[in-house]
Amino acid sequence: MNGTAGGTSVLRASLVVALGGFLTGFDSAVVSGVVDPVREHFGLDVDRVGWMVSSLTLGAAVAMILAGPIADRFGRRAAMVGTALLFSVSALGCAFADSYWLLVLARIVGGFAVGGALVIAPMWIAEIAPPERRGLLVSCNQLNIVVGLSAAFFSNWFLDRAGLSWRWMLGVEVVPAVAYAALLFTVPHSPRWLVDRGRSEQALAVLERLHGRPAAMAQIAALQHGQRLAAAPGFAELFQPSLRRVVVIGLGLAFFQQATGINAIFYYSPTIFGLAGATRDVALGHAILIGVVNIGFTLVAMRWIDRLGRRPLLLLGSAAMALALVVNGLAFADARYVLTPAVLTAVALTPAEAQALQPLVGVGHHLTQTLAEAIRVQAAGTPSATTLLAKVDALVAGALQVDRWLVLSAILVYIAAFAMSFGPVMWAMFAEIFPRRVRALAISAMSFGNAAVSFAVQQLFPRGLATLGPTAVFFGFAVVAVLACLFTWRLIPETRGRTLEQIERELVGGGAATDP
Repeated sequence: MNGTAGGTSVLRASLVVALGGFLTGFDSAVVSGVVDPVREHFGLDVDRVGWMVSSLTLGAAVAMILAGPIADRFGRRAAMVGTALLFSVSALGCAFADSYWLLVLARIVGGFAVGGALVIAPMWIAEIAPPERRGLLVSCNQLNIVVGLSAAFFSNWFLDRAGLSWRWMLGVEVVPAVAYAALLFTVPHSPRWLVDRGRSEQALAVLERLHGRPAAMAQIAALQHGQRLAAAPGFAELFQPSLRRVVVIGLGLAFFQQATGINAIFYYSPTIFGLAGATRDVALGHAILIGVVNIGFTLVAMRWIDRLGRRPLLLLGSAAMALALVVNGLAFADARYVLTPAVLTAVALTPAEAQALQPLVGVGHHLTQTLAEAIRVQAAGTPSATTLLAKVDALVAGALQVDRWLVLSAILVYIAAFAMSFGPVMWAMFAEIFPRRVRALAISAMSFGNAAVSFAVQQLFPRGLATLGPTAVFFGFAVVAVLACLFTWRLIPETRGRTLEQIERELVGGGAATDP
């Protein structure tokens, strides 16, 4: 594996390519620190906040459909350079946006970069990695994603403490984006892509640089033996009966990874901790802790994914996520909604509005709807009725009192469980289970589905908190986590230790993937 002829090793090249994961994580999580200041700056309601947060995922969903065909046409490396440039454009656009819609547009451009990076980087790594280290090396991309998430949380906290505006939080990403673009020119083309383009001599040279000549000769022979047809595949091929099993597995992984609520936690973590009574500074600090746990348990997954296997990690992780989500829901179920003078001040009520709500100050309510209805009744017939009704959601959110430490503990357990299971394992299996001929296309399609679910979760989460309350939302995520565990138990195969060609024969050729 570690042949370094030409000064390049598999590990070094994988780490460079995985920097796209760092930018993906950073771009995804940085919005968590700007939700409140952007809402105040542009005067946004909960629905526009949802659009602002989820717009990146909307762009990612579009890019994921296109990324595979683009990577097939122009090469994995050229496509990744394009994503690096889009990251740079998005960061600058967000930093200088002078309207809400320009900010959304810049985040959609960032989504194009995120979608491309998520599809292409693990594909490239899987195509150059030896079977016994493939899970580990593909997981380098996921590790970089979580490092990027943590870097965004820390950057937000640091810049907020330094008194810099939200524009700095969004714009600082341009520095690593430019560095990534430059470093990509030090990595080679995918040898499988080169063989598929009839450039076997170049593919052999790449393999020699990465693995040394003896291993390269064996691999080039295997690649030429399995060389796919020259005609480019179309999406219709994914509906062939022979691919039904792997498509169902891919769609299930794509759905459950996001439907358990991971990006609601990542993107709205300061909001969630704010609901639990944390100040903005404390909430941003808790987000850093989320990042640290995320990195630690991603490293756990990297250690065990090629030893224990993909399937056991998914089973353990989904069960632990379900438990943590139930505990979090119970923590909010014990919450009380109490209007206090501090809440009235935080929502910026006028003196007349505050006076109208004085009879409710200090009175506890157990349900979101109960307090909301009490505010509406109290406001009815007063001169401030119209303006107070527009602030009901903010008042209810501010009035929530809950055990913040139980919420934090449950969320950290949830993050740990996700980081050691669906976080890295989904991307590793995407790069493994699809046949070589349709791999790029299939990963694009599955990633699109993953992004579509993520978009829905991000878009609906603020509205769900406001209308259903946190207990119902977290219980709903817990139900999905239980279903993810059952899906894994019944349908997910084990792929560790096999070459991509062996997996193709076993899953598409009608065989069963069993432990070697």
